[in-house]
Amino acid sequence: MVQKIEDSGMVIAREAFDTILQHAEAESPCECCGLLLGRSGKIESAFPARNDSQDPSRYKVNPEDHFAAIHSARALGNQVVGVYHSHPHSKATPSATDLAKANYPDYLYVIVSLRSDPFTDDEAGIMGGFWIRDGSVTSVDLQVE
Repeated sequence: MVQKIEDSGMVIAREAFDTILQHAEAESPCECCGLLLGRSGKIESAFPARNDSQDPSRYKVNPEDHFAAIHSARALGNQVVGVYHSHPHSKATPSATDLAKANYPDYLYVIVSLRSDPFTDDEAGIMGGFWIRDGSVTSVDLQVE
């Protein structure tokens, strides 16, 4: 069982933030995905995973990579606290598919957008954190340290 993290905010280590952004850029125009390792209140590292989805605009974390992330987290004294994925062409907010496929209510969902649109003030590299529980979304403030 994953320890519940505070709803008010989450600290993400700079290295984890950079890993997620680099993974998203490397996999674009397809979505990337991976796991977030840490403990209550802090994401210590990001664990890039293979995307097993056949649809480039969807993600499905490879089960072997998910298992490897669990072992890696334990070796570091951490746990898997969430999942991340990219939206190469849309905002860093959960899509209808993200809501329908959010199967881990105790996981934090982090989405990185690579979209840059001067007409809407959207910037590439924006990340959003969300709790997704029973189709309900709660935003989580991500603080990079």
